[in-house]
Amino acid sequence: MSPTKRKEAFIQLGAFLSQFTTTGIQKKENIPQNDLFFEAFEMQIKRAKEYNGWFTEENVLFSIENWSLLLTKKNIEQWCSSYHFPDKATEKRVAVIMAGNIPLVGFHDFLCVLLSGNSILAKLSSNDKYFLPLIGKYLAYLEPEFKEKITFTEAKLENFDAVIATGSNNTARYFDYYFGKHPHIIRKNRNTVAVLSGKETPEELEEMVNDVFRYFGLGCRSISKIFVPTNYDLNAIFKAAYKHKDIIAYDRYANNYDYNKAVYLMSLFKILENGFLMLKEDESYSSPISSLFYEYYDNTDALKTKLVNDSEQIQCISSNLDIPNAIALGKTQSPQLWDYADGVDSLDFLLKL
Repeated sequence: MSPTKRKEAFIQLGAFLSQFTTTGIQKKENIPQNDLFFEAFEMQIKRAKEYNGWFTEENVLFSIENWSLLLTKKNIEQWCSSYHFPDKATEKRVAVIMAGNIPLVGFHDFLCVLLSGNSILAKLSSNDKYFLPLIGKYLAYLEPEFKEKITFTEAKLENFDAVIATGSNNTARYFDYYFGKHPHIIRKNRNTVAVLSGKETPEELEEMVNDVFRYFGLGCRSISKIFVPTNYDLNAIFKAAYKHKDIIAYDRYANNYDYNKAVYLMSLFKILENGFLMLKEDESYSSPISSLFYEYYDNTDALKTKLVNDSEQIQCISSNLDIPNAIALGKTQSPQLWDYADGVDSLDFLLKL
């Protein structure tokens, strides 16, 4: 299959996904294979919460809508223009071990492997194992050659040429032990931070807080920590968060809130809380569900140095300050196609196998 055909298939996939948005689900005309897949996809969205209690319809639709906005001819051509795609590449079989913390979290690896002309052997997380196989079937109907290039397995991974594995710091050690002899990308825990100046408008703080609560804070691009100037009024965070107050009505989130609050209080930690969000001063980057860590800073240059030194713990930085590679407040959950996890260019890695 030529690079052009592969790109076109994903552009058509983007058009198909555009029917499922946070403002509603609506069947459109002239979408290839719609009669076969629209109802099946709609049913899977509505049933997602049955298989994973964190996959609310709102969060599933947010993820799908983001991908539909990315999979356009303009975006794919812009992304691919930086790479050389040989017409007749030597196809490699790439094993991809996927996480399952947020809906379609493994889709970017899936996209990169197939777009590069390689075949994928995917081991899905039990927490997110229904959407990608359905997307794989849709692609195979668009381009039958994809059928032999897409394999999902629950068995031991065998007969592969390279590995992309996403997990925790603990699982990364095992991944390195088992797969280190193969060309590989192995990802560990990373978290997203926001750096506030204290001059943000209420609207900007609300945008930032959206990235705290999206996916219940489970994504590596969910803001888990904020850096604030000394003497910053933390009540501004609570005011910005108020519109998310109903999140505490969700049992899973409420259980985490109660548990973490009890742990903090028994440990005599000082916390601030408003009934659905806890703020805790902490130097760590990974805050538990329902908590947001904060740390004061006095000097912006010293903070920039700290962020560079801790870069292996950070997925991305959100700020309106002049900080290298910072993302605007409210944009961490909407990465571009060329925003690679852990800053590792996986498409370049795959094209050079």
